[in-house]
Amino acid sequence: MHTAYQFNDVDSRIVYVKAVDVADLPAEVQAGADGRTQLYAVHDAAGEQLALVSDRKMAFVLARQHDYAPVPVH
Repeated sequence: MHTAYQFNDVDSRIVYVKAVDVADLPAEVQAGADGRTQLYAVHDAAGEQLALVSDRKMAFVLARQHDYAPVPVH
């Protein structure tokens, strides 16, 4: 995660939430998906995956709890 928050660097606080098909994930992640067909990934502006969670609402809550502004990606 980022170290110091700078108010003039708003773009660094934006994250992107997108649905990910479990079938496209590595086998060890698929094994822990508990029968789900989709998970939700949270990515920073550079494309680095910060989190992978079980539902969309949780992805947004997680981002906000860490002072990020989540944006949906379709």
